[in-house]
Amino acid sequence: MKLSQKTKYALRALQVLAREREPVRIATLAEREDIPRKFLEHILLELNNHGILSSRRGRGGGYQLRKQPEDVCLGDVVRLFDGPLAPTSCSSERAFRACDDCKDPDGCALRGVMREVRDATARILDNLSLADLNQRADAVARLTPGGR
Repeated sequence: MKLSQKTKYALRALQVLAREREPVRIATLAEREDIPRKFLEHILLELNNHGILSSRRGRGGGYQLRKQPEDVCLGDVVRLFDGPLAPTSCSSERAFRACDDCKDPDGCALRGVMREVRDATARILDNLSLADLNQRADAVARLTPGGR
């Protein structure tokens, strides 16, 4: 599985928003995280449309989490931008499609392995929240020279 740039930007933006109590303006977020502003606008709009963020216009406006950081699952964010977690179409639970060159998907040993990969990936990402991700980031920063 490879995360798209869009997903990486979304997760970085969400990490910042998870730490902030007040709305953050797009320009501030784009500059702080070095994310192209127009691209970030599309990402935040999609997160807003899926109930992860809320937005407020005007002075003091911007984007903020609609849910608590503990309630935003990384698996949901990855699926939102990158689709199913399955490494092959035949191993997907939600978007199954037999491989073009496979005569017997049910008897395919590789499909079984890819389902295990999918299940392990889902187990990890579905059990990690934004709060967990920020805790890990804090731990890494404490161990890194020049970190917090």
